[in-house]
Amino acid sequence: MTLSCPTIIEEDQVITLAHGSGGKKTSELIEKIFVPAFCNDLHHDGALLNISAQQIVMTTDSYVVQPLFFPGGDIGKLAVTGTLNDLAMCGAKPSYLSCSFIIEEGFLIKDLKRIVASMQREAAENGVQIVTGDTKVIERQTGSNIFINTTGIGISRVKQPIHPHQIQKGDVILLSGDVGRHGMAIMAMRENLEFTRPLLSDCCPLFPQVEPLFPLEVHCLRDLTRGGLATALVELAESSTMEFRVSEEAIPVSQPVASACEILGLDPLYVANEGRFIAILPAQNGQKALELIDGSTLIGEVVEAKGAPRAILKNGFGTHRFLYRMVGEQLPRIC
Repeated sequence: MTLSCPTIIEEDQVITLAHGSGGKKTSELIEKIFVPAFCNDLHHDGALLNISAQQIVMTTDSYVVQPLFFPGGDIGKLAVTGTLNDLAMCGAKPSYLSCSFIIEEGFLIKDLKRIVASMQREAAENGVQIVTGDTKVIERQTGSNIFINTTGIGISRVKQPIHPHQIQKGDVILLSGDVGRHGMAIMAMRENLEFTRPLLSDCCPLFPQVEPLFPLEVHCLRDLTRGGLATALVELAESSTMEFRVSEEAIPVSQPVASACEILGLDPLYVANEGRFIAILPAQNGQKALELIDGSTLIGEVVEAKGAPRAILKNGFGTHRFLYRMVGEQLPRIC
């Protein structure tokens, strides 16, 4: 009888604890899955990066979305675009990424390869290299979990900092598109909800959209992830010690998102996005910004706070309500 050990490249294999032991199986995992996807000469315990003598921006984030594959994306695409977008919100053009994987024993190799391929594709399309990383394997519970951390480095492309402290009285608030797509695409898939027009995540890189805004003296940018539009507005109002006045009628929400939110009892203003942002800039540049970003709208203005900083929403009936930070977790594992 001949004993043999199946190779890691076989599609029907799963992750085992041996793949996280640092030995032969770990080497096979790296050499057969990660190196072919993120092929470059920079892989080591750390990466020596060639960045010109400019101001650099660095950010890191972790991704635990369930389900791993959803309409419009997957955890791999999300792990790349989410971190690239954090750099873009600071006015930086992304250059490099690291990635670390925490994989549960029993995870399917074919799903890992699909996720890694998605990450490589998204990085390549955005001119970014994935240059270093790490892999750990944890004991089996369900056999279907994977968690990804990505750290990004980019080069600043703005002359003045983009920061909430730069927000000024008289600024206008621009929203880049309709809200709630990502969170509701995840929830619809979990709850097996079907619509005439399917819900697709808005997961996408934002630097190509925000770069043309830089000459317009943008004071602040914020991508609308966990907590959605409402939470972002409240956080920025408090950080800038200003009052934000926003028109509910000016905020676009697609019909499928509105319908799904109504069925599930959710407020679309608090639903997560992965491809939308707000830009706060001088009022005289608001119209030009609208012309540069398809589907964008001006949703409000910044005024001096007479009391505590706050964000106020005006509805179609002329009444007002205060927006608040989301309390608790509206949607589990949406990013």
